[in-house]
Amino acid sequence: MTTRQAISTDAAPAAAGPYSQAIRAGDLVFTAGQLGLDPATGEFAADDVAGQAERAIGNLDAILRAAGSGLDRLVKVTVFLAEIADWPAVNEVYGRLVPEPYPARSAFAVKDLPKGARVEIEAVATVDAG
Repeated sequence: MTTRQAISTDAAPAAAGPYSQAIRAGDLVFTAGQLGLDPATGEFAADDVAGQAERAIGNLDAILRAAGSGLDRLVKVTVFLAEIADWPAVNEVYGRLVPEPYPARSAFAVKDLPKGARVEIEAVATVDAG
C-alpha cells in the first residue's frame, strides 16, 4: 500500500483551508492549485495575469522542491484561467519558466477563482522513491 505524505513549505503560501500544499504518494507528488500569492504577505504578487502566473509557478517550484522534486520533473500541469483571453500571456510565462521536455498540460477558463485570482496552476511531478 502506498503511503501518503503531506508536503509543506513556508516558501509558498500556506493552505487556506483543509488541504495540503502537496501530497507525496510513492514516486509522485500532487500539488494543490497555486495562485500568484506572495508567501510573505499573502497578497497577490501582481495585478496582471503574467505576474500572477510567474508567482504561481514559483510557488509550485517551492512546493516541488520541498517534496524532493522540481519543475524539471513535471509530468502533468493544469492551468485554470478566469479569462481565456489571458492564455497567451500565461503561455509565454509558462514557456519561459518550465523546462523542456514540457509536461502534458490542460488549460480551462473557469467562472471564478479563489480570492479573485486571474490564474491558478496545479501539477503532478515525479520524485525519487525512498
